[in-house]
Amino acid sequence: MSQKHKRILNSILQQPVSGNLHWKDVESMLVHLGASIEPGHGARMRIVLNDVQGSLHRPHHSGVCNKHDIRHLRDYLIQAGLDEHALAS
Repeated sequence: MSQKHKRILNSILQQPVSGNLHWKDVESMLVHLGASIEPGHGARMRIVLNDVQGSLHRPHHSGVCNKHDIRHLRDYLIQAGLDEHALAS
């Protein structure tokens, strides 16, 4: 995993939640990890990573994910098997 993607994953998994992540960087990291991303209804994105399906909300105007979206993304990544141990590999 590249240093940029490790930094983004670390920002998602850290406490307190970061509110300054750009969706394009998050999407790039997910694709790098092997996720399938498809548009859903409205701003929803259907994500499949490690055979775990989820739905994430793409930010509307600024392109920056808010803290609620980052918490939801973190919960999804943990459910898909990614956590702080994934950073070590």
